[in-house]
Amino acid sequence: MKNDELGMNKLLKKTLKLVLPLILGSFILFWVYKDFDFSRAATVLGHETKWGWMLFSLVFGVSAQVFRGWRWKQTLEPLGASPSKRDCVDAIFISYAASLVIPRVGEVSRCGVLSKHDQVSFSQSLGTVVTERLVDTLTMLLITGVTVVLQLPIFMTFLEQTGTKIPSLMHLLTSVWFYIVLFCLIGIGVLAYFLAKTLSFYERVKGVVLNVWTGIISLKNVKNVPLFILYSLLIWLSYFLHFYFTFYCFGFTENLGVMAALVMFVGGTFAVIVPTPNGAGPWHFAIISMMMLYGVNVTDAGIFALIVHGIQTFLVALLGVYGMISLSFAHKPRI
Repeated sequence: MKNDELGMNKLLKKTLKLVLPLILGSFILFWVYKDFDFSRAATVLGHETKWGWMLFSLVFGVSAQVFRGWRWKQTLEPLGASPSKRDCVDAIFISYAASLVIPRVGEVSRCGVLSKHDQVSFSQSLGTVVTERLVDTLTMLLITGVTVVLQLPIFMTFLEQTGTKIPSLMHLLTSVWFYIVLFCLIGIGVLAYFLAKTLSFYERVKGVVLNVWTGIISLKNVKNVPLFILYSLLIWLSYFLHFYFTFYCFGFTENLGVMAALVMFVGGTFAVIVPTPNGAGPWHFAIISMMMLYGVNVTDAGIFALIVHGIQTFLVALLGVYGMISLSFAHKPRI
């Protein structure tokens, strides 16, 4: 009887991990696009999109993941692990695609890939992922700080117009954005709960915590620190260019400029912290709201967010499929 209950609890948890992010993202997308003219979006996609610029932007979407794979290999080497660059990159491709199904699961899945194909310690590689995320967080905070200083009036206007500046209680409770933010916070809370449960499980496994810590401190033993820093900068530069060059795909965004792109890039990066598939919903909301501050009408801003996010998500999925095929060929048993 107890085994049946445990099985049901595991099934329920897995279902919630899969369903809740979808519900959250769908809810936000519904409110953002409930009065949207999708026929206009279809016209822009079919006849007004400059596909040369779009394809050019996708190059940087690929390079960001490639540089991340190369950097990860650097943090694994002090642990005595020697996976190939190809395997590290393929694992990154797969991890991003996996996160489309269950947000944040990619961090764990990439460690599983190397554990399976290169016999890299799962717990130690998980520690290197934690280190990488800390480095990325510091980098993003630095970018955010510079951007806020340079474009402070825009950020203040964004906070005021979205109700984030908290006006009267009555106005807050009747604002749809309040409920969007509320659902986002609930989603983050649920994700944190499941993460805590997962970590508590790992803590019960002998030696795992020590291995994770070994992975975390591996950064101090990285052989080529300047190269590690260069990869880190190239990762974020690629992310930015992946977004920025999409401005040139549409007539209504091609003149917005670098600073506008930087503001939206920062806003979009924080929006995807909300656990929805590839940031669907929160990212659209942030980009549309900020784009309107630069004079783009709500319909065109919605079209931009819908098309760009859709194509970039397709790229992530495509790279995930490529990563799985590449790994299967690289580790194909020799006859």
